[in-house]
Amino acid sequence: MLQPSSRTGDCPLETLPHRNRFQRWIIFFSLCVAALWPPEAAGSMLNCHKTCICASNIVSCSKMNLTSVPIGLPHYTAVLDLSYNEIHVLKSEWTPAKLPNLHNLLLSHNNLHFLSSEAFVNVKHLRYLDLSSNTLKMLDEFVFEPLVNLEVLLLYNNQISQIDRSAFITMTNLQKLYLSQNQMSRFPVELIRERFRQEKLSLLDVSSNKIKVLPMDELQKLPAWLRNGLYFHNNPLLCHCDLYTLLAHWEIRKLNPVVDFKNDHTCILPGPQKTQVGVFNLSGESMNCSTFKESDEEAFLEQTIVLNCDAKDRNMVKTWTMPDDVLVTPESNQTARVLLDGSLQISQVRTEDSGTYTCFATSEAFNETIYVVLKVHNFTMHGAGETLNTAYTTLVGCLASVVLVLMYLYLTPCRCFCCPNKGKTRGEDSIHSSMLSVTPTHEDPALKAELNRHVAFIDSKDSQGQNGKLNPNGDEDDDDQDAEAGSLMKGKRKKSVAESISSVFSDTPMVV
Repeated sequence: MLQPSSRTGDCPLETLPHRNRFQRWIIFFSLCVAALWPPEAAGSMLNCHKTCICASNIVSCSKMNLTSVPIGLPHYTAVLDLSYNEIHVLKSEWTPAKLPNLHNLLLSHNNLHFLSSEAFVNVKHLRYLDLSSNTLKMLDEFVFEPLVNLEVLLLYNNQISQIDRSAFITMTNLQKLYLSQNQMSRFPVELIRERFRQEKLSLLDVSSNKIKVLPMDELQKLPAWLRNGLYFHNNPLLCHCDLYTLLAHWEIRKLNPVVDFKNDHTCILPGPQKTQVGVFNLSGESMNCSTFKESDEEAFLEQTIVLNCDAKDRNMVKTWTMPDDVLVTPESNQTARVLLDGSLQISQVRTEDSGTYTCFATSEAFNETIYVVLKVHNFTMHGAGETLNTAYTTLVGCLASVVLVLMYLYLTPCRCFCCPNKGKTRGEDSIHSSMLSVTPTHEDPALKAELNRHVAFIDSKDSQGQNGKLNPNGDEDDDDQDAEAGSLMKGKRKKSVAESISSVFSDTPMVV
């Protein structure tokens, strides 16, 4: 009887080792499954009741005194708030698993001073990144390279003094960039340069830095919608009239950087005192800059001109009206037409096209009216050149006339005292030189008589006729009749010579 009972009692003792062996296999299998479990599944292990606060796809770990990012974040996390902690370094493995749904990451107020070049490899779909109020000193070339979808980047209130010129080049969707309250001494001109700037960038804040010089040429070329979001106040800028002109233009257009921070736009006057003044005071006693006025558009006849509708918002519907309040429509047979970018093109400009053109820019947020005054010159561009050439030719002709008159007045033939025949005797004076003299000779009568003999048409001694009895040497013939006739002829010649010579070159006739 005891044997059966002993057999029955042996069964539990024999099966007990089998049960322990089964439990060992279960534990071993569980460890293998845990080791081979994908990292994404481990995210569900985050304790949202102690470490962070979870609300649907939002994980808030703010003000938890964290020194590193918690591991095991859910793969569905869309917003991760790690602000107000002590995360000093953001390494590449801060999130070993990819977070494809994460689009907002907040890391402000962490004393963060280092960013790995691969820190954002696993969060490529970020659209909002807040790194403000940390201790970052420089931005590397590749640190933001994976963030091709980022729209807003906050970097204000850091210690950034160096920014690589290609640090933001891959961020093609960037719309707002905040770089204020840093240590930058160079304006990041690559962000606004026409060929390289991000097409969607609408706000750039570089205020409260150490920038001394602005790229004026680039700023003047910016469209109004980008100027309306460019903030550079509270910088130690050097005072210049170009700076005043730029801001005065922005004030007329009521752009936000001037309307909101007009008193914060200051500059440093040149000189050892380093006096700080308001930019809008430069038109007074500071630098006596000229008051800025909007310039009007000018055109010539038969020219094609484009009038820009420089609105403050980029995406606005723009319509135009002519000077006589006629709406410009695509169907109308007009010389003016609205281009795709909203500007107005006028072909074959005429004088009656002068006047004020009005552009109405409308959007869901606000409306804006822009007036453009067009002045058309009453000649073609080529005709203006011909007019200039005619005026130039006339001026040259007048100058040549003045030169000829002066030459006539001051470069007349020499007087007798400088004539080349000065060494000749009185009796040898030539008839030619006597006739060129405009001043009558005031000599003795004998010399005058000799001069008269030279001027008269005198025949030789042997010539006969009416003048044959006249002796060229002044001697008279013995024949009384001939002497009387000779004396009469002598008196006639005296009178004729005086009249023929002196009266021609003198305003007052001489009577002998």
